[in-house]
Amino acid sequence: MTGWLAIAGLGPGAAELITPEVSRTLAEATDVVGYARYVARVPERPGLTRHASDNREELDRAGQALRLAAEGRRVVVVSSGDPGVFAMAAAVFEAVEAGDPSWRNLDIKILPGISAMFAAAARIGAPLGHDFCAINLSDNLKPWDLIERRLRLAAQADFVIALYNPMSSARPWQLGRAFELLREELPETVPVVFATAVSDAKEKVDIVALKDAIAGRADMRTVVMIGSSRTRMIARDGKQPFVYTPRSAEV
Repeated sequence: MTGWLAIAGLGPGAAELITPEVSRTLAEATDVVGYARYVARVPERPGLTRHASDNREELDRAGQALRLAAEGRRVVVVSSGDPGVFAMAAAVFEAVEAGDPSWRNLDIKILPGISAMFAAAARIGAPLGHDFCAINLSDNLKPWDLIERRLRLAAQADFVIALYNPMSSARPWQLGRAFELLREELPETVPVVFATAVSDAKEKVDIVALKDAIAGRADMRTVVMIGSSRTRMIARDGKQPFVYTPRSAEV
């Protein structure tokens, strides 16, 4: 049997937001590898072995998946959102580059998914309608000084900014510091969107001005979006405003 490896995005949470391509590939798989929370989203069935691991074991997880594929298994590595956005696709290719040379000849495919920032943006309008960037606030794999530099430059360039991994028990202060820095660079009225668990039963979306943004509103299931100076809100009676960034910009 010829093995293959697919790195798949399960989207933000709801089953209907998993792409047909990912669903079809999962149905063909012999093994699913991933962080325990994401593996649990794949139903058990005869002929499928689920390999769950802890959140900080990305390279070990990637190596396990590659070894299984080299043995002829049909393997899917699962991530939430899109696997290429702060997720397992990069970890797998890091393992390929550093590992067994034969892994370079494996059949490896990336199956895109709906990233958290796109799911969150769809809930409120079109905040990503002009130039934007995404920054991972986790300093597990990069120094905090680099994160601060990127935040400041992104704000100075007037990008809409999507912040991933904003808060955890091990990283309780980073988002607060990010807000302090952004208030130095941006108008205090720019909208900030806290979007938590988008598309599942615990979904919560709040929109506040930057001056009122409180870090404690976020957790690891939250994506935080900070508007640019051009991002606008359209008020609605009794409903959350629409938030959008116009497509054009004047110098």
